[in-house]
Amino acid sequence: MLAVCVCACAAAGIQPAVAATASRSGFGRMPDGREVDAVTLRNDHDILVRLISYGARVKEVVTPDRYGHPADIALGFASLQGYLTPSDPYFGATVGRFANRIGRGRFRLDGRTYRVPINNGRNSLHGGRKGFDRQLWTILAVRQGPSSASVSMQYVSPDGDQGYPGALTATAVYTLDDHDRLRIEYTATTDAPTIVNLSNHTYWNLSGEGSGTVMGQQLTIPAAEFTPVDATQIPTGRFESVAGTPFDFRTPKAIGRDIRDGRSQQLLFGRGYDLNWVVSRAAVAAPRLVARVVDPHSGRVLELASTQPGLQFYSGNFLDGTLVGNSGHIYRQGDAFVLEPQVFPDTPNHANFGSARLAPGQTYRNEIIYTFSTDGHRDVGTPQ
Repeated sequence: MLAVCVCACAAAGIQPAVAATASRSGFGRMPDGREVDAVTLRNDHDILVRLISYGARVKEVVTPDRYGHPADIALGFASLQGYLTPSDPYFGATVGRFANRIGRGRFRLDGRTYRVPINNGRNSLHGGRKGFDRQLWTILAVRQGPSSASVSMQYVSPDGDQGYPGALTATAVYTLDDHDRLRIEYTATTDAPTIVNLSNHTYWNLSGEGSGTVMGQQLTIPAAEFTPVDATQIPTGRFESVAGTPFDFRTPKAIGRDIRDGRSQQLLFGRGYDLNWVVSRAAVAAPRLVARVVDPHSGRVLELASTQPGLQFYSGNFLDGTLVGNSGHIYRQGDAFVLEPQVFPDTPNHANFGSARLAPGQTYRNEIIYTFSTDGHRDVGTPQ
């Protein structure tokens, strides 16, 4: 019926109303002179998402609180220069070719050993020193319509890029719709066998970036197991139950409630939460809930769905007070959380973790959906 209405309006010379909008603008230039673009998506519920082509990043996410007051709930930098510095902690980035860690920077594929850059202790993190977060992606299309607005970006990683085999064509499509959902669709194809694991590394603070700690925000992760790590934060290969541990988020719990539990060596290894939760043992066909966060102060609610088996939850442990964000405030430890749906860390080196292998003719997919809402309750004494 909608298609009929749109066609009728066009025939009559009437432009149909557009509820969601997308606009493109400049966001500075790379050191080599290439231009970086920003794309702003808006819906008619006062939600704004701004993305930049450097690293296919989420730069800002503005949503209203329970009183209708807007705030940017994604950490980021005010200018391109912040993202170009070595101290950028992957703010809002698309991470790959292999998100998370690969032990000792090496893996075997089809009988051959490959080595990738070591940039995290003795391990490789998020694709190496110049992963997908450090690449300028090409904007393929910017679209808007009655119910959604979107931008698609692409990066072609050549054979041998950061040591990975095969030329990989990666695409990221960001869509904001009128149901207050931000959908990220990652796909990838290759011309030779390789490994791939793409995810998004947005830092969230539902009270607003720069507003302080997220330790009081309530987190739910519907996972009965996690993958413990060694002192270098590489999985041991075991699956352990969350029952009776600080890692049990099956019912809502404040992020900071158990984060100082000194009986947990895992918390000492990561200086807080920085582990993979096992939502399922394999990827699924359609996105299902993998996390839910509620901020009692603002009333904002973030629900996260994905097709991936694992969820890396990181509690902002290495924000050290040296970075200044969008609003001019300093980011300190625990001022944000990160939720990264993906295959399990170091999967290529653990046969029982499944496979991250991608072959020619296959298409890798990771669909991530963020749903924004408010709880509707009002804090006593909070001005309306």
